[in-house]
Amino acid sequence: MSKTILIVDDSASLRQVVHIALTQAGYEVIEACDGLDGLAKLDGRRIHLIISDVNMPNMDGISFVRAVRQHPDYRFTPIVMLTTEAQEDRKREGQMAGARAWVVKPFQPEQMLKAVAKLVLPD
Repeated sequence: MSKTILIVDDSASLRQVVHIALTQAGYEVIEACDGLDGLAKLDGRRIHLIISDVNMPNMDGISFVRAVRQHPDYRFTPIVMLTTEAQEDRKREGQMAGARAWVVKPFQPEQMLKAVAKLVLPD
């Protein structure tokens, strides 16, 4: 049984790059175009990890992380922020909201896959 990862990013091309890397590594992938769409995808199915951008329309990544942490089914789902934001205060804000890792774009797929493998929930 493969593990399911939710990608939340407003860039379709970035979602595609991450999607390809993850499916090649054997993960199942669900995509969302912003935080609100991401929350809509949290519909009770098992999600083993979430990868989210920070800067998105409608609902940004930090607000999305806070909302996920309020959701009883997904409160403990690990979240990796994948973003152009490298400032320490943004990282701290993300960690305080509940993000477990911070990968800065542009990124190497291997670097992201390492973070995913380390954090993905067991079945």
